[in-house]
Amino acid sequence: MARIARALVSVSDKTGLEGLARALAAAGAEILSTGGTAKALAGWGIAVTAVGDYTGQPEILDGRVKTLHPKIHGGILGIRGEASHREQMAHHGIGPIDLVVVNLYPFEQVIARPQTTLAEAIEHIDIGGPSMVRSAAKNHADVTVLTDPDDYEEVMAEIARAGEVSAATNRRLAQKAFALTARYDAAIADYLATAAGDEPFGPSARLVGVKVQDLRYGENPHQRAAFYRDAAPLAEPSVTSARQIHGKELSFNNLVDANAALELVKEFRVPAAVAIKHMNPCGVAVAAELVDAFSKARASDPVSIFGGIVAVNRVLDRATAEAMQDLFLEVVIAPRVAPAAMEVFRSSKKLANVRVLSLDMDEEVDLFDAAREAWRGAAGRSRDVKRVVGGFLAQDRDLAEVDVTKCEVVTTRAPSADDLAALDFAWRVCKHVKSNAIVVTSRDQVIGVGAGQMSRVDSARLAIMRAGQARLATANTVAASDAFFPFRDGLDVLAAAGVGAVIQPGGSVRDGEVIAAANEHGMTMILTGQRHFRH
Repeated sequence: MARIARALVSVSDKTGLEGLARALAAAGAEILSTGGTAKALAGWGIAVTAVGDYTGQPEILDGRVKTLHPKIHGGILGIRGEASHREQMAHHGIGPIDLVVVNLYPFEQVIARPQTTLAEAIEHIDIGGPSMVRSAAKNHADVTVLTDPDDYEEVMAEIARAGEVSAATNRRLAQKAFALTARYDAAIADYLATAAGDEPFGPSARLVGVKVQDLRYGENPHQRAAFYRDAAPLAEPSVTSARQIHGKELSFNNLVDANAALELVKEFRVPAAVAIKHMNPCGVAVAAELVDAFSKARASDPVSIFGGIVAVNRVLDRATAEAMQDLFLEVVIAPRVAPAAMEVFRSSKKLANVRVLSLDMDEEVDLFDAAREAWRGAAGRSRDVKRVVGGFLAQDRDLAEVDVTKCEVVTTRAPSADDLAALDFAWRVCKHVKSNAIVVTSRDQVIGVGAGQMSRVDSARLAIMRAGQARLATANTVAASDAFFPFRDGLDVLAAAGVGAVIQPGGSVRDGEVIAAANEHGMTMILTGQRHFRH
């Protein structure tokens, strides 16, 4: 393509704009611009021509119409090598536009705010921007389109080196531009389909992601894989916003397990540590100090934590990092990692390859509070998607919480304050265990977990067995069941091990039989009226 003689620049995000504009000016390019972008360029002392002056048509309708003009789109879409196009452009006084620099009104960011009204959302639907982007991307053989500030440097370097942008770069930028407009339109369509509030799931749904990285393989070496984040911005701390600061490259399974660990550790306000193995918690504990929480979580299952994923909800300090030194861990994820802790990871042979992820959160921001603020802001738009062959299932994320002090007490023996604290802890953990799930805990430590069994009584047996293997006493512990007990047999197993209190949803036709069994064993039982299946 020919050198860039004329550029049109109109951006909401002005990151990197000054450097790009100065490079264009130095290369002798004429710069056309609109509104706030033109003011910014003029403020930097860069020569700029207002689009209205260039087209002879002032902006109208409060700026809704400013670039929708033949001199703009004709200048972008005209095929330089086509004689009839050149003749028509000359006849209508249309000059070629060789570079389009546009990023769109921040629609997705605006609708992510819970206070946004429908009228405000509609005003943030960009019309001229996507039109110019699509025009430039269509004609990428002759026009360069920039929609992402991350690409400015490469384009500036090519212009400085060769005086023009390569065909390969233009093709890559065009693909990126069409991906942007497709995502943008999908976000608008999905929002409008559910904006009235009476239809939580619209007639169509789209999964739109932005690739974070290619992965070596998927769940198994014969499966190809890549990691994507949602295209829409997410206010909630997540693995998609985590930054890897140490260790080997992340794998598919690392990311899945790290997500499970992070989601569970968000459940706790006090210092907490979670150990995950194959998507199930093998150790969870809380304490006044993070190092103590980690030590207790490790003691929950000192065998299974080997090769596991650990998440904490406080700044990872040196003492906690040192407590990990003799372990083989796959991933450690924290709101922030202290420099002294990083020294431990760098100097320890055992920890040399552990993948350390930081959420880069402000120290004064609590992970529990940050998650719940984001959940409130999601306003019912936070979805969980599971693939089936040929389609997918969509549902609200399971963000429900239970106040144990308001649960129904159905046994003769009422729970003590200590019982309620332990039951609350057990219920928060149980929510994150694969069904059928039974979790046995004290008030601050997981004692045994029975996960993913076909029968609930087997889950109860497994939880007690694992407690025995970890040499943890089950006397005077509590248990949580993610769904109702269909028979009394599971409860009998727990009672025989010394479990004194149980939290479960209730709702079985045999609730009376199960409650009678609890009374027979002198146990206390509370019903949540809410289950937490996790398939």
